[in-house]
Amino acid sequence: MALAKKKFRDPDETQRRILAAAKVEFAKNGLGGARVDVIAARANANKRMMYHYFGNKEALFKLVLENAYGDFRAAEAALALDKEEPVTALRKWVAFSWNYFIANPEFITLVNSENLHKARHIKNSKRMQEMSRPFVGRMETLLRRGAEAGLFRADLDAVQMNITLASVSYYYLTNRFTGTIVFERDLMSEAALKERLEFNIQSMLRIVCTPETLRKMEHA
Repeated sequence: MALAKKKFRDPDETQRRILAAAKVEFAKNGLGGARVDVIAARANANKRMMYHYFGNKEALFKLVLENAYGDFRAAEAALALDKEEPVTALRKWVAFSWNYFIANPEFITLVNSENLHKARHIKNSKRMQEMSRPFVGRMETLLRRGAEAGLFRADLDAVQMNITLASVSYYYLTNRFTGTIVFERDLMSEAALKERLEFNIQSMLRIVCTPETLRKMEHA
């Protein structure tokens, strides 16, 4: 008689399922509203196993948030903007941020949830520091290259520009529901999204580029 095959537990796969389920639950309900039993059921795991791997709900939320930022930064780094002409690089960066937020709405809701908690989960995260420094450095490099080429203003702060680049897309999307009512316009229609992306690109160029660069672009 053949022996029944023994089932082996794959810890890595179990953790992957738990993290994926937690991302969905935290993005939907925030840290406060997320339920551990829902995460466990969605991951086809049990709460004891989840606590064993991740400690508690807050530790799990922190890891989900770090992973979300990590995915964003990795996709951003893959653009290899240092190989592009500065104006082209800025255009691509603005478009990337916009398209990433649209394709990954859970990133926005996770960040919103952490802001409600005053960033207490990531403020001491070494991983966040390691991810953020190259991010700011990329902007510093781009601004410097643009200024040296006579295309960008030389008085721009990389941190302020990072904040502005994110905000022109972030605010529009986080307020898309109320904005649709306030402005009596479907902000998420295909035409509206296309119009907004071009507005974002032109706005960033007008902030960053020298008057001479802008004049050349207008007459190109």
